[in-house]
Formats: sequence, C-alpha cells, structure tokens
Amino acid sequence: MSNPIKIVNPEEAVSCVKSNQRIFIHGSAATPLSLLDALADRKYELKNVEVVSITTLGKMPLADQSCKGSFYLNSLFVSENIRTTVNSDQEGYVPVFLSEIGRLFRKRILPIDVAFINVSPPDQHGYCSLGTSVDVARPAVDTASIVIAQINKQMPRTMGDGQIHISKIDAAIEVDEPLPEVNYSSKLQEADYKIGSYIAEMIDDRSTLQLGIGGIPDAVLKSLTGHKDLGIHTEMFSDGVIDLFNSGAITNKYKVKHPGKIVSSFVIGTKKLYDSIHDNPAFSFHEAAYVNDTATIRKNPKVISINSCVEIDLTGQVCADSIGSYHYSGVGGQMDFIRGAALSDDGKPIMALRASTNKGQSKITPFLKQGAGVVTTRAHVHYVVTEYGTAYLYGKNLSQRAHELKKIAAPEHQEELDRAIFDRFGSFIYPFK
Repeated sequence: MSNPIKIVNPEEAVSCVKSNQRIFIHGSAATPLSLLDALADRKYELKNVEVVSITTLGKMPLADQSCKGSFYLNSLFVSENIRTTVNSDQEGYVPVFLSEIGRLFRKRILPIDVAFINVSPPDQHGYCSLGTSVDVARPAVDTASIVIAQINKQMPRTMGDGQIHISKIDAAIEVDEPLPEVNYSSKLQEADYKIGSYIAEMIDDRSTLQLGIGGIPDAVLKSLTGHKDLGIHTEMFSDGVIDLFNSGAITNKYKVKHPGKIVSSFVIGTKKLYDSIHDNPAFSFHEAAYVNDTATIRKNPKVISINSCVEIDLTGQVCADSIGSYHYSGVGGQMDFIRGAALSDDGKPIMALRASTNKGQSKITPFLKQGAGVVTTRAHVHYVVTEYGTAYLYGKNLSQRAHELKKIAAPEHQEELDRAIFDRFGSFIYPFK
C-alpha cells in the first residue's frame, strides 16, 4: 500500500480551511462529528465559510449562534439539528433534487474547496469506503480541492461506488466513534400500521421498492413478510429492509438493474443495520445521480415508490419540504422516484401520510399553507394513502380529485373539506366510471 495517509490531530486537519471558502460535510450516519467539533473551535479566526451538506445527524456545532459570521450553512436538505438556524439569517436552503446535487459540484455551480468525510479504514489495497453515505459525497470527493477524512474504525465498508483511494485524501484523523443511530420503528403509531397494510395490498410479488425516510416505510415493510421475490432500489433505507431481507421476501431476483443486489445511495438506522451492510456484497451503494436517475429507476419492473409529505391540497399538490414558509426538510429524491415509478412497467407512485398532524390539524387541506413550496406537482401524483384508505388521482379532474381525497381525510375534517369543495367546484360531481 503506497502513499500512506498523513495522520494528524483534529486541529491540524481542519487548519486547511480558510475564510470565504466553501466546504462540504459528509452526511447522514457518516456525519464526521470529531472534525465538526474541531472546525467549530476555529470560529473566532474564520469568516464567511460556506458549509454545504444534505442531512446531518448528531450535534451540528457550526449552527450554534456563537458561529454566526464565521460559518454560513447553505443546506441542500434541512435536517432536525439545523432547523432553527436555517429559518434564521444564519443559514440558507437550496431546493434541489437529490439526483442533481452532484451536478452542482461537478459543473462547479457550487465548487467545493474542502470536503470533510467519514470513512472506513483502508483495505490492503489502500481503499477506504464512504460507508453508509455514498449519495452526494462521491461527487464532492471527486471535485474538492482538498479532502480531509475522519477514518473511523466503526464505519462499515460498503460495496459499490464508494471506494476512495488513500492517495485522494490529503490528511486524516483516526477515531473509534459510534455512528449516529435512528430507530424509525420505535416511533410507529397505529395509523402508520394501517397505512402500511393498505400499501402492502397494492404491492405485487416481484415488485421493486423505493422507500422514503421515516416510520411509514418501516410499517409497510412489516406488512410484506408474505410477499415473494421483492427487490430494493431506493435512495435510502433503514432497519426494516434488513428484517424483510432476512425473512426471505427480498431476493432482488427479478430486477433489471443490479439483479440480486439491494441498491441504495445511503442508509440511516441502528447498529444492527450498520453491521448488516458491512462487507456484504448483497448491498450495493452508488452516487445519488445514478440511483435516483429516472432512466435507471424505470428499467426495473413494478417499481413501487413510497414517500411522505407535510400536506397535500385538494387538487393533489404536495408540500414536503416546509410548513408554510418554515423550512422543515428538503426536496430530496421524492420527485425522482415518483416520476421513475410512474414510468416503470406496472409501477405505482404512492404518497403516504397520516391524515392529521399530532395537533389534530388535517394534512389534506383546501389550499397549501401560505409560503409552502410544491415539491411534487399534482400532475405527478397517482396514489395517496392515509389510515382511512387509498385515493387514486391519476387521470381525474380537479373536482374528482378533491372528492377522492376528502374520503381519506380524518372523519372530523370531512365536513370542512366538503364545504371547501362546494365553494370551489360547486355541487356538480363529474360521473365516475
């Protein structure tokens, strides 16, 4: 193994960052926590350092109020640890499809000066692995002027396109740091299981599944143990996929792209998940530009896309990244897979959501909140599922859609929605066939 990595302490590793530069932070379970702490310690000597990332997990010290003026977080996806900051003047939010973030880097629309990544130890050939998060980290590493690595003994080595040769790494620190964990199943409610059972009834054997983030995908997976020869091609997955894979229901046998492999760009879950993907050739991780490309997705048969949202209006417009003008998450890959599933032979794009918020407000609304952004247009929406049933919107006019969506709203909100439908469309109902 030639060109050994230059191992330094955290302070020296982050010393390469200069004021007015743009840096990339590896995301999700691969968030490089030790490097972030060391970088935050330089807040009094740095000015206007732009930080770009997608979801990060754990504490984000660069978002602390004391870092204002030193670091500006220009987020490509709003995660929980930066929501307060992103809705202040300390941070910005870039609405962009996950499939196109790599293009921002490669086309130098957002050129990266320094990339901070969290990788596995090198193998005997000198290759580290981007581990749990290949997604947009691959193009960031490929295009960054400087690459600083956190070599983590606990980062799983994953197969696919996430290998980084040590010659590409300018300096590194060594850590033995547990990855951030999220247990989505622990947050499941009765409504989620009902939604999961409805969706499971819509899934045929030999389907290829894409699963968005959150608890509902795990609820769906728990309802699929009786299915056969399912495949997985998804931007991300969590522990539920491992349980279903171990049950024998997932074989990936009938996929056209990467048969026999579970394909993803990143994972978020528990240590059980991270241990399961380590050195496991059944899992293949790739850049999001490839995984989320509709041309790639549509080649698989019977693609089932399962995503969630903040709210949906009576015409089918979906808001998934904000609550009104309050930035809550991001565009992500929802549209990539909604469209890919729609173009797949016998594919089904599904929008799944609880009918009401935790405060009892209807998520099916006459109009989106003022300031809300449309992530998925009404022209792209086919199936909408709540705990009260399934609405099929494709090919239906606006009035028909409104009546279908009203039927799957919470019963206590249906009268209010009826009035809104009458005010907008009158009493005429186009005959259903």
